[in-house]
Amino acid sequence: MAREPYPTDLTDEEWEQIEYLLISHARFGRKRKVDEREILNAIFYVLWTGCAWRMLPHDLPAWSTVYYYYSRWDSDGTLNLVRSILGR
Repeated sequence: MAREPYPTDLTDEEWEQIEYLLISHARFGRKRKVDEREILNAIFYVLWTGCAWRMLPHDLPAWSTVYYYYSRWDSDGTLNLVRSILGR
């Protein structure tokens, strides 16, 4: 069952603009258990609401997974590029 969207969630149009940036990271290795779009939705939730990582709502991916990708995408510049493209 799909979850109810948060106001901070990516629209389909936004996702189409930046999907290639995140999916390109997933080309090698094992298949991910968590959808990159949901990870980014959770990152935007934290950035916009200011909630602590451990306080992420339970219908979003695990905070530790979200924080791992946040750290990775922040350090390699992917997150800045995504935010620049989306204007967020």
